[in-house]
Amino acid sequence: MGIDMTIKPLIILPDPVLRQVSTPVETIDADIRRLADDMLETMYDAPGIGLAAIQIGVPKRLLVLDVTKEGEEKQPLVFINPKVVHSSEERSVYEEGCLSIPDYYAEVERPAAITVEYVDREGKEQAVEAEGLLATCLQHEIDHLNGVLFIDYISKLKRDMVIRRFTKAAKTRGAKAI
Repeated sequence: MGIDMTIKPLIILPDPVLRQVSTPVETIDADIRRLADDMLETMYDAPGIGLAAIQIGVPKRLLVLDVTKEGEEKQPLVFINPKVVHSSEERSVYEEGCLSIPDYYAEVERPAAITVEYVDREGKEQAVEAEGLLATCLQHEIDHLNGVLFIDYISKLKRDMVIRRFTKAAKTRGAKAI
């Protein structure tokens, strides 16, 4: 982690950027590592446990997360071009939130365990078998890379209410809502 890390502004619903599908990272270089560091700094500052590059306006297939509990030593993880290669039949439900949809939480059902292949910040191919919170967090962040938000898993009625609330808030802030 460099000294020149920067906290980036978060993209907030209803910004259409959140619906963009991110493109693969072609080369893992100093710029990508700096982006990962900035994302970790932004995530810890928020505070959150996961962040996809698109949430700071960068449409690259890069995400960071750290699911350690408060008081535990930080264990930042960087996933470049992550891909779910296996999902369990078994499902689990977690109450999810999102830094791009502040102060809104909803229960989401997802596969309880997944296997994700990815490239680490050193450019090495890796695979992780995840369950519990790590599995949920990885699926949530990989969804972001595909333009999918956790509110897409809740009823249309609730989702429309959330989008209306954030659209109204954006207008109040003077942001452009589309």
